[in-house]
Amino acid sequence: MAYVAGIDLGAGATKTVIIDDEGVVRGRGMARTRADFEVVAGRSLDAACEEAGIRRDEIDYIASTGLGRYSLASRDIQITDLTCGARGAHALFPETQFVLDMGAQCTRAIALRDGGKVKTFRTNEKCAAGSGGFLERICRYLEVQLDQIGDLSLEAKDPQPISSVCAVLAESEIINHVSEGKTVADIICGAHESLAARALSQLRMVGFTGAVVFIGGVALQQGMVVACRNQFGGEVQIPANPAHVVAYGAAILGLQRFEKRALAGVSRA
Repeated sequence: MAYVAGIDLGAGATKTVIIDDEGVVRGRGMARTRADFEVVAGRSLDAACEEAGIRRDEIDYIASTGLGRYSLASRDIQITDLTCGARGAHALFPETQFVLDMGAQCTRAIALRDGGKVKTFRTNEKCAAGSGGFLERICRYLEVQLDQIGDLSLEAKDPQPISSVCAVLAESEIINHVSEGKTVADIICGAHESLAARALSQLRMVGFTGAVVFIGGVALQQGMVVACRNQFGGEVQIPANPAHVVAYGAAILGLQRFEKRALAGVSRA
């Protein structure tokens, strides 16, 4: 039995998915991303190995992805997170044509070709106001935990719109809402709706026509999912483990490369 690990070194968290040589997921791991990518990747990989019931030295091939993919010395291959997210989403939802990947650093709208390849995409990397990092900043200001806001958003009675496309100016809007006595739930719901509106704009730029697969850590927030479903007007599909989809795609692509290398008779250095 061979094992392949996909490690997604993201801005907010580092995720690992281990699959066997039949493509079956055997373990998942996650660790909060810190400055030392190698150490963080090791923690995430160890957590996945523990769930899989294997040792780290039993991993035959490692595919890295995410912003820190070049920093992992133990990798066998590095692959862009855009490619991995598309492939992972396609493996879980073979009929999908569009993917929305919303993480801590950026939001990407992706249109797919046959086989889960990227046809075209749009990203918001120029400003944090369109990504999960903006929600983290809101949490710090409102003094609430990030894992609470998904449910808090659903309690909103009067969602407060956040119109600015700049994170700094958007924070000023939030300060105004607080000074006016608006509730935390209404402010968070407004932030979710703002992110959903910007995501819809990006999706339209890649030809969005209906159903979309929503992946990334922000997809774990139920309030964000509801905001997307309300604004998109089509089906929004959520994987069981949305934060791990990019790592899963890396593992799938890594397995393909590992099998090609095995057929060629190349051993690991």
